[in-house]
Amino acid sequence: MSPEAATEATLGTLEALYDAYHRQALGLAYRMVQSQADAEEVVQDAFLSVWRAWDSYDAGKGSVRTWLFTVVRNRAIDKIRPRQRTSADPLPEGLDPADNTDVFAEAAATIEAEQARQAVGALPADQRQVIELAYFSGLSHGEIAERLATPVGTVKSRIRLAMERLRTAMNAPPRTTSTASVC
Repeated sequence: MSPEAATEATLGTLEALYDAYHRQALGLAYRMVQSQADAEEVVQDAFLSVWRAWDSYDAGKGSVRTWLFTVVRNRAIDKIRPRQRTSADPLPEGLDPADNTDVFAEAAATIEAEQARQAVGALPADQRQVIELAYFSGLSHGEIAERLATPVGTVKSRIRLAMERLRTAMNAPPRTTSTASVC
C-alpha cells in the first residue's frame, strides 16, 4: 500500500471513530471538566493525539473505544489539575453524556461492566480507596498520599497491588453469578 493510500485509510478510520464516539467523548470530558468550552478543547486534543499516535494503538491491550476514552480521561485530568473546579454549565442540547456513569467501566469498555464492578468491589478496602481516588477522582499519587495521610510509597504499592488483582480478575472468564469471589 502506498503512503498516500495508507494515509487515506487512516483518515477514513479516524473519521469513522470520530463519528461513532465524539458525542460520548464530549460527554465524558464535560462530566470531568465541568465546562463546555474546556470539554470541547479536551476532546479536540484527544482526537488529535489519537491521530498522531495511531500507529501506537495495540488491539491486544483493548478496543479503540477504550483507548480513545482513556486518552480523553487523561486530557481532562490534565485540564483540571492546574485550576480549581468551577460550577458546571448545563450540558448543551444535542450532546450526549457518556453512556455509562461508571468511569472505570467506560474506560474498560471491552470488559463486561458487571465483572469490572465485582473486581473493584472485591479489592481490599485500602486498595479500592486508592484506585477510586486515582482513577475516579483523578488525583495524583502525592495528592492521594496527602489526603490519606499515608506515605507516597505506600500509595504507589497499593495501586500496583490493586492493578495486579484487577488485571488477574479481568483476564478470568466472566462469571455467571454475582456471588462468586474474585481471585
